Amino acid sequence: MKSTAQQTNSQKAMATLGGGCFWCLEPIFRALVGVKEVVVGYSGGTVANPSYEEVCAGTTGHAEVVQIAFDPEVISYEEILEVFFSIHDPTTPNRQGADVGSQYRSIILYHNEGQKAVAEKFVQDLNSKKVWEAPVVTEIVPFRVFFRAEGYHQGYFEANPQQPYCRVVVSPKVDKFRKTFAPRLMKGPDRRGLAGP
Repeated sequence: MKSTAQQTNSQKAMATLGGGCFWCLEPIFRALVGVKEVVVGYSGGTVANPSYEEVCAGTTGHAEVVQIAFDPEVISYEEILEVFFSIHDPTTPNRQGADVGSQYRSIILYHNEGQKAVAEKFVQDLNSKKVWEAPVVTEIVPFRVFFRAEGYHQGYFEANPQQPYCRVVVSPKVDKFRKTFAPRLMKGPDRRGLAGP
């Protein structure tokens, strides 16, 4: 039997990922079984406590990211990366669709050497299998610091489903994700309104 300390540690794994607007990533990862919390924010840059406007201006070096707390006994880091690479285009540097700028780059900020190894192998496999015609350009860099985004960005899609960007960009991504990963969605009514049937 595991000690209490081991059980506690096993439930505190973190992943920090960026792949376009964080409004798109947050509702998807929140719906996965094994994910405990998802917070949107900024990471990978050089300016402390940046504002959304500063990040959008491209002067801070930060990417829009989600920080995911998950239980690795329920969902593995590799499974999180599988979802991550299925919901954005990792072959377009500093761009996701019509969203252009370094803040939208594809980036994995690893929290330990194990995550680094998994991420590097994942990208290597994607390229060797030629999943996309162009090579994956996702940055794989060490995690240093995470700055939580302003309050109105947290749970943005859930609070603003009829906002034009949410209807045109976020909603189709969420729908595609739910169809592709239906067995991995939380079941029953969920406070975020994104659980499975």
